[in-house]
Amino acid sequence: MRAFLTIWSGQFVSLIGSGITSFALDLWVYQQTGSVTQYALIALFNVIPPILISPIAGVFVDRWDRRSTIVGSDFIAAICTGFVAVLFFAGNLQVWQVAVVTTLISTVSVFQRLALTTSTKLLVADKNLENAVGLTQISESIGSLVVPALAGTLVLLVKMEGVLLIDFATYLVSLFTLLLVKIPTHLPTTNTAEVEEQPQGWAAFAALRSELGFGWEYTLAHPDILSLLIYFTVINFLIGLVSLLLVPMVLGFLSSSAAGSMLTIGGIGSLFGGLLLGFFGGAKYRITKIMFFGVCLGLSIILAGIQPSSILITIAIFVGMLSFSLINGISEVLFISNVPVEVQGRVFGLQGMIAASSLPIAYLMAGPLTDWIFEPLLAKNGALADTVGRVVGVGAGRGIALLFIVLGILQVAVTLYAYSYRPLRKLDSFIPPLSSENSELENE
Repeated sequence: MRAFLTIWSGQFVSLIGSGITSFALDLWVYQQTGSVTQYALIALFNVIPPILISPIAGVFVDRWDRRSTIVGSDFIAAICTGFVAVLFFAGNLQVWQVAVVTTLISTVSVFQRLALTTSTKLLVADKNLENAVGLTQISESIGSLVVPALAGTLVLLVKMEGVLLIDFATYLVSLFTLLLVKIPTHLPTTNTAEVEEQPQGWAAFAALRSELGFGWEYTLAHPDILSLLIYFTVINFLIGLVSLLLVPMVLGFLSSSAAGSMLTIGGIGSLFGGLLLGFFGGAKYRITKIMFFGVCLGLSIILAGIQPSSILITIAIFVGMLSFSLINGISEVLFISNVPVEVQGRVFGLQGMIAASSLPIAYLMAGPLTDWIFEPLLAKNGALADTVGRVVGVGAGRGIALLFIVLGILQVAVTLYAYSYRPLRKLDSFIPPLSSENSELENE
């Protein structure tokens, strides 16, 4: 666990630095162009690589040394940041260059995250996995809370030049902590000769294609893993809809500052979820916990839509984000503990692609569902204004509120159905055998 904490501390520092730079560059692009389209495109270049690259990255993460992969990813990201800094100091930085660098950093981050996740089982005993994953969620929650305010302050105090230098320094901290520890190696699923003599030319392409398909094959061959992946993807899709439409719903009866305060409360709820998992999580009843918080998540979504009340919505956001944080964390623990470490890169790469793909689908559906169906139903003189409207209200944002109620009911129904599926429940009783590396961790 000590080695994991060392790596985690360095990555936490780097996470803050990268978040500040990303926020500052987004702001710079908007200030330079005044174009929402170009601003949105930079964000798009940040989310495309996890969808397209994850399966390929998973193959190489399983082949390569974990620590070398993380070090290499951080090094490339640091070089990219330094490149942006040089261009900015020279007064030659352009939007297209920011887009290219953003895409490249996002791509190497896929390799980094997969290498970090697949290293967890090599560094942490199974009984402490909740603590490790909880710490990761704590760092992400703190980052989401402090980065916007910190970035805005630093841009004013030290300008863009200072922000870029701070980010570069945080990469050096991360690299230093990685050099202090050793991530245990593992035996690959193929034999030594196959590893030493990598195929060349078309044979190498065929081998890569075969390994890309392994993630599908493994997942389909294990109904418990497949069902958990499907459940988590559905939740990710529903949360994508809710998170995108929350602010438009709230702005129907509150100010933008009030909406911002509610989102901050949500971030605090997510942080509390990470704290609960990190310090009070246990290895028992993991699936039962996921399903319990799945129901809590659904009820919180319903609560958010039931009345135009700032108090009710604030409570709903806090409970919802806390629940989603715990669902996310415990699901990750189950994947880590139940998938053999030798194939985690390929399996998690596939899972990352599927989970990430659910968000663009949700974003594409949000507009038509809202503008064409639900908002007209609860507009003044809408089809449901005199019935459902008497409960949830009528006017701007109340159609979204009705959609929230439907999504919340769907979330509860999906959770109850998932819990009735026996292979998924069996994950609660499955205790994976400890590898030789992990058995040593038990004695630390």
